[in-house]
Amino acid sequence: MAGNTFGKVFTVTTFGESHGPGIGVIVDGCPPGTALKSEDFVHDMARRRPGKRSFESPRKEEDRVEILSGVFEGLTTGTPIALFIRNRDADSRPYEKMRNIFRPGHADYSYFKRYGHVDFRGGGRASARETAARVAAGVVADKILSPIGTKVVCYTIELGCVRAEHFDIALMDESPFYCPDPDASRLMEEAAQKARNQGDSIGGIVEIRVTSCPAGLGEPVFDKLEADLAKAVMSVGAVKGVEIGAGFEAARLAGSKNNDPITPDGFASNNAGGILGGISNGDEIIIRAAVKPIPSISIEQDTIDRNGNPVKLTITGRHDATAIPRINPVLEAMVRITLADHYLRYMQVVRLKTEESMLST
Repeated sequence: MAGNTFGKVFTVTTFGESHGPGIGVIVDGCPPGTALKSEDFVHDMARRRPGKRSFESPRKEEDRVEILSGVFEGLTTGTPIALFIRNRDADSRPYEKMRNIFRPGHADYSYFKRYGHVDFRGGGRASARETAARVAAGVVADKILSPIGTKVVCYTIELGCVRAEHFDIALMDESPFYCPDPDASRLMEEAAQKARNQGDSIGGIVEIRVTSCPAGLGEPVFDKLEADLAKAVMSVGAVKGVEIGAGFEAARLAGSKNNDPITPDGFASNNAGGILGGISNGDEIIIRAAVKPIPSISIEQDTIDRNGNPVKLTITGRHDATAIPRINPVLEAMVRITLADHYLRYMQVVRLKTEESMLST
C-alpha cells in the first residue's frame, strides 16, 4: 500500500496492523555514530501507551521497542534502523460482529472502496495503534535535533469545550491531559469521564511549540516547512485541522497588525509562527491541531453493511473517550521527524556551499 513513507532525507516507513503480530518502523537517513539503545524509547512510548487512566482504553501493551537493525555497539551505523513493537494484548473478538459493517467515523468504508480486501480488526492500518511506530521514530529524530538544542513540546489547550486560560508549561506533566492550566485540567478530566460514562467521546485542540529551531529550514514552493509540518500533523488519523502562528485569526487582521516587526533583537511578535516564505526564521514555531472525537462509541448509530443494507450498530470493545492526551506524543514525534528531515536537507546545502568555497580558494 503506497503512502507509508514520510520524509526525503530522513525517511520513516511504518508497517503492521493493530491486531497483527506487531507494529514497526524503518528509519533511514539517520547519520552514523548516533547513540541509540532500547532504553531511549521508554519515556515517550509510556506517554502514548494505553490503559493508564480511567477514560483510556484498558488495552495493556508494554510497548517495548526492539532494535532489529542499523545499530551496532550502541551507535547507529548509517544503514536503515528497523524498530519493532510487539502486540501483546490484542483482542479481536469484539470485531467479528462488525466484519461486514462500516463503523461511522472510521476508515472502514473508504478503505473498503479503495482496497476491497481489508483487515477489519481494530481498523488495521487505520488504527491509532500504528502511531506507536511514529513515536519510536520520533525518538530517533530527537537524537538529531537535541545536539542543536531544538525542543518540541505538545500540550492541550482545549478539551470538550473546556479551554485553558492560564499557561504554565512547567505544570503540564502534572496534568493527565498535558494541560498547562491546573484548573482547566480538572474540568477536562470531568468532561472526559462524563463522556466515558455516557458511552460517548470528545475532541479538543492541542498546541505544539518548537524552540531553538535554526533559521533557514524549509524549501521554496512545494516543500515549504509549514506545508510539510501541516502534512505531518494531518497524517495523524484523529486530526481534522491545522493552523500555524496566528492561523485563522490572521484572516481577521489587517496587514499592519499581522506583520511581525523586525528589530535588532529579533521579531517583536510572532503571528508568522516562526516560518516566513516556507522557511524557518529562528523564532518559536507554533502549531495548533484540531483533534476529532474518537469514533468508537457505545451509543447506537445508523450505518450500512457491505451490501448497502441499513444497520443499527452499537460498538463494544476497548476504546478511549478522547484521543487526547495519547495523541500529544504522536504529534510531537511527527514534528520532530519533519524538522530532522529538513535539518539534514539544510546541512546538505551547507556542506555543498562549504565545498564550493574551498574549491574556489
